[in-house]
Amino acid sequence: MATQGSQSGYILDWCSWPHTYTCRPASGRAPKSPSGSHQQQREAANPAASVSVSASAPLHWALGGRSSMAATMMGISALRSHHPLPLPTARPAAALPRATSPTSHQPSLLTLLRCRCRCRCRRGLPHSPCSSSPRASLSSGAPDSAAFMALAPNNAALRHRLIAPNSTGGSGDAAAAAAGGLPSVSAPPPHLPVDRESNNRPRQMVVGIAHLAVSLGIVLATDKYLKQAFVAASIKFPSALFGMFCIFSVLVVLDTVAPALAKGFMDFFEPATLFIQRWLPLFYVPSLVVLPLAVRDVPAASGLKICLITFGGWFASLAVAGYTALTVRKIVKTELIAAEPMGKPSAFVTLEFWAWGAVFVASFATAFVNPTALGTTARTCLPFMLASTVLGYMVGSGLPSGIKTLLHPIICCALSANLSAVAYGYLSGSGMDAALGDYLTKVPSNPGAGDVLMGFLGSVILSFAFSMFKQRKLVKRHAAEIFTSIAIASTFSLYSTAILGRLVGLEPTLTISILPRCITVALALSIVSFFEGANTSVTAAVVVLTGLIGANFVQAAMDKLGLNDPIARGIGTASSAHGLGTAALSAKEPEALPFCAIAYALTGIFGSLICSSPAVRQSLVFIAG
Repeated sequence: MATQGSQSGYILDWCSWPHTYTCRPASGRAPKSPSGSHQQQREAANPAASVSVSASAPLHWALGGRSSMAATMMGISALRSHHPLPLPTARPAAALPRATSPTSHQPSLLTLLRCRCRCRCRRGLPHSPCSSSPRASLSSGAPDSAAFMALAPNNAALRHRLIAPNSTGGSGDAAAAAAGGLPSVSAPPPHLPVDRESNNRPRQMVVGIAHLAVSLGIVLATDKYLKQAFVAASIKFPSALFGMFCIFSVLVVLDTVAPALAKGFMDFFEPATLFIQRWLPLFYVPSLVVLPLAVRDVPAASGLKICLITFGGWFASLAVAGYTALTVRKIVKTELIAAEPMGKPSAFVTLEFWAWGAVFVASFATAFVNPTALGTTARTCLPFMLASTVLGYMVGSGLPSGIKTLLHPIICCALSANLSAVAYGYLSGSGMDAALGDYLTKVPSNPGAGDVLMGFLGSVILSFAFSMFKQRKLVKRHAAEIFTSIAIASTFSLYSTAILGRLVGLEPTLTISILPRCITVALALSIVSFFEGANTSVTAAVVVLTGLIGANFVQAAMDKLGLNDPIARGIGTASSAHGLGTAALSAKEPEALPFCAIAYALTGIFGSLICSSPAVRQSLVFIAG
């Protein structure tokens, strides 16, 4: 195919395959060059010769009209293809198809016409206005041209390949002209195709936020109404645990009857589960923030005994769970298979830091000026206390791994919230105790920042259904190792804690409070609610302390114990250090992550089930004294 500029004195030949562009003189003689270079004289002597333009070789002027050729090449830079351009090849002009051929595929001439018009403007030649419609100059091949332009992968990459390298000093068109090459193009022409993906990005963001809000709202509403129903019926069994069993059963039935519907159900709630996974440590923090108020009545000797029981009990639970898994694996000899990939939440971005920082500054100033601006002090302090907790978690998550060993993100959360409480109490004159009391009120009609965060604990339990269903094949294949190890480890953890508390002389109420030390906070608080006189703040603090111990020492301990099997390492970690130990191990041993996730959920479920039995509760209370 050939396209001729009516006044520019050149013909652009284009071959559909292998996408070779050829420029040759339109007449029998070449236009005169102002510089009169030897190369142009040689080209004028042989007008039949054509010069192929390739993206992988340096480009040189084939004609004397420098502006016209620049316009031609700027038009070529807009013609993009998925196929790489070949090396320069000389072809006879007669062998190329003409523009009038009805079967030839031709590029759009709109780009060439506009570029030629601009070049003629620079030379002061008469021309038609650029704003005039070019449709009269275009042939009937426009649809093919549009299809060709739709194949363009990257105009910037092709333009970079078409521009000749400039090794001569200087800049701009002057330097390019001195080197005999094309003028550099600093920006794409305004008529280039618009990136549709970038235009759809805001719409996709809005749809994603709406999807997250709907899915997470359904999970939170389900937890709320289940809790109200269980309270009205005077049922002490954890309502969220019942909801988790219901969701898992529905997914199993759907997977049997209509697998596509089960997959759609999982995909719909995936944003909610990833959100919960991303912010999971935050939901453990409130009880740790108000720990200074909870431990004031705990003697120092009792605090030391609790620390000894926590550390010794963690190591014993790890050994029991790990060796049980190894023993069962030697008996059943089930071959280990690859698990389903686990989704990972997105990392924190700078915009989130700025947004939460702005919330903190604005709400802190409002609370300082008017402590009851939102009706009560707890509601007024809620925004900046929540923002300080979130900022502490994000900062702690971005610390180097070496620093995280000593300063875990959960510790950063608690320190950040406590510092905010101290600052507000000092500046407002109310004191730190009042600020911490507003942080966690435990009053639904007057919630604080801690109440908002702990309101997600039920949704954490509900999300276990989705994680277990995703790994259902793994659970079924290794059911013997998983269920046997978790049942033995959970029972051992509860009774060994009661026995150690009795042996070291710890107060019975404190011993009962730390019974579920190896179970996640979401279910540990439900378990201690079965007992009278338990201190839930101490329970949450001990659970977090157990997780921190496991996160820092679980890998070294398992290496010393000889637990090298991925199943044993995953089950042992989750059964002894729940979610925090799971997060620490999965970062370095991804092959153990599926077993960690399964054991993390099942340990709390099994512990809740056995503690819901009155006989088990009475035996634990009897042992504790």
